[in-house]
Amino acid sequence: MTNRPIIAITMGDPCGIGPEIIVKALQHEEIWEICIPVVVGDKNVMERAIAICGSRYQLHEIALPEEARTVANSSIPLLTISKLSEADFQHGAPTDASGDAVYRYICAAAKLCLDGKGAAMVTAPINKEAMNLAGHHYPGHTELLAELCDTKDFVMMLAGDVLRVSLVTIHEALANVPSLITKEKVLSTLRVAADGVRRLTGKPHPRLAVLALNPHCGEGGMFGDEERTAIEPALCTARDEGIDAVGPLSADTLFYFAAKGEYDGVVAMYHDQGLIPLKMMHFDDGVNCTLGLPIVRTSVDHGTAYNLAGTGKASDKSLTAAIRMGVLLAGSKMSPSL
Repeated sequence: MTNRPIIAITMGDPCGIGPEIIVKALQHEEIWEICIPVVVGDKNVMERAIAICGSRYQLHEIALPEEARTVANSSIPLLTISKLSEADFQHGAPTDASGDAVYRYICAAAKLCLDGKGAAMVTAPINKEAMNLAGHHYPGHTELLAELCDTKDFVMMLAGDVLRVSLVTIHEALANVPSLITKEKVLSTLRVAADGVRRLTGKPHPRLAVLALNPHCGEGGMFGDEERTAIEPALCTARDEGIDAVGPLSADTLFYFAAKGEYDGVVAMYHDQGLIPLKMMHFDDGVNCTLGLPIVRTSVDHGTAYNLAGTGKASDKSLTAAIRMGVLLAGSKMSPSL
């Protein structure tokens, strides 16, 4: 690929598998063919990961992302953000210092993209508890990035080659979900999801399946009325705007048809409703995308896997897929034809 885009890859939790799966992902020649990866993280942690994975690569510290274009193919460009002590990157034992470092990696990568110095950011997994311990109180990447980008209408979507699932509510207690299902929130999610799926698939009018909140779509109000008061009105407005959306549909049957490719995307009302079936099908290659931001952000769809940290056995499939999707979305963001 000529003029390969610069992709900022945050190192994630220094105590987890993030550094190792980055090293493993960057050993695939195809990644270097489609982009210029720049790791945003810590030199000592990345050197340890290289040793664990038995990689032939070396680190090349850079001051500016553009410098990565001149780095030798046998080196990994690194923007050094933290200099953690050894005590702060022990496998499976995050500290407030490592939690603060995670926060700073994300902020640095987001700023690069906001400033136009990176085409997309790809994030390795983090420990939210450690980040909160350091005083950065966010439920996850998505909410932090929305704040950094000053974005209110954002959507979390997890995607594989078959299923693409967007969420109306994200990291919320299940007891709070019904009150958060409003016409405005559902409609906003539909708009952002339709645009994201369009960019991923290249289809001008992707077909979206919209799930009900309650069993059997509320059974005429017997099991709840969110379908009647919020979801159906949002669907009517979305269709008037030209969005091809079908629903509300029962979650217990919809995914059978979605897995057969009858829909380009699914809009779920809450986290587990949509992500349990998604991860059953795309556990290894699923990608987390934050839609609605002024920048492109993709991520792995798994956690820090402390039980595997330090073994070199963690799979890089999700991260590799996230890099590919980041490049794809960055290209579609620049192309008026998509």
